[in-house]
Amino acid sequence: MSDGGLIWIYRNYEDCSGCRRCEIACSLKHEGKIWPEASRVRVFMLVPGIEVPHLCAQCHDYPCVEACPAGALSTSKETGAVLVDKDKCIACGKCIDACPGKVPFIHPSDNYAVICDLCGGDPECVKACGKGGWNALQLVRRWGGEHDMKLYAKTPEKITRDLVAKLYSEEMAESV
Repeated sequence: MSDGGLIWIYRNYEDCSGCRRCEIACSLKHEGKIWPEASRVRVFMLVPGIEVPHLCAQCHDYPCVEACPAGALSTSKETGAVLVDKDKCIACGKCIDACPGKVPFIHPSDNYAVICDLCGGDPECVKACGKGGWNALQLVRRWGGEHDMKLYAKTPEKITRDLVAKLYSEEMAESV
């Protein structure tokens, strides 16, 4: 979707195989090596057989950006992605606390917040997932104001509980 406009990565959790190709592609793009711990998309398996790719939902009101006391976070006018200025970030964690999905994390070796930047509009995770044939991650145009992206900003635990309830039962979800 290189013709401009705000974009978003749709997640179909039921189609995720847990292959973690998205983590590998992301870390290769941003770190220059395979390093899933530094990937901007992280796959969680809290219940066997349920894999949850977890990444920034680009909330419409960007609570992480608002919470940053150092002014290290901004948004891309081209894609809508949250951008991190590594030199300004003080690794205080306020963006993590403000995020309804607790998506940002502190880089495992450098002291700055890590958040998906949508690879400038051509997300490597989406391409890797598509090449694998799963299409659990798909690049779509970002919806207008009628949709609150925060609905998709949930913790991996909440997403897992919702999937267990959908695939199995509400009673089983309560044990997660």
